Amino acid sequence: MTYDLSSFEARAKEVHEWLQKEFATIRTGRATTALLDNVRVDSYGAQVPLNQVANINVEDPRTLAISVWNADQAQDVERALLDADLGLSVNVSDSGIRVSFPELTAERREQLMKLAKQKLEEGRISLRTARDEAIKQMEADELSKDEVFRAKETLQKKVDDFNKQMETLYETKEKEIQI
Repeated sequence: MTYDLSSFEARAKEVHEWLQKEFATIRTGRATTALLDNVRVDSYGAQVPLNQVANINVEDPRTLAISVWNADQAQDVERALLDADLGLSVNVSDSGIRVSFPELTAERREQLMKLAKQKLEEGRISLRTARDEAIKQMEADELSKDEVFRAKETLQKKVDDFNKQMETLYETKEKEIQI
């Protein structure tokens, strides 16, 4: 009898997807709409994601154009962008809001690398937690010592594979930041 690791695999995939989303929000040399995913705007007393009050488009490699649906909320969007502290310059005009991404400095690149490394470590911690829960479940089930040993070996191989995948994501993000 082999132990079913599907719940661990599902959790590990969630961690992998989370890390991909987190890396997408870390700024590189190009402007992407994903960078503004975590910006929350005060809209009629509630904090909502920016994409629920405006359209966001990439205008050129260093500029995003934001078209607020309700012109009265332009100041709220501007305030939210400034409060997000993403190192952006925000210009409000009649045609909408332009967000410009300045050239990355060496110091800012270093900060972004630290942030990416921190996110990678958070992903590893989540993966280890999922592994520990799977091991506890194995030991709680009525399996022989040999079956538990084999299941733990299989589990560790899967953990190593997911760690390699997350490390590859980190290396890709590192290259993007350095460009």
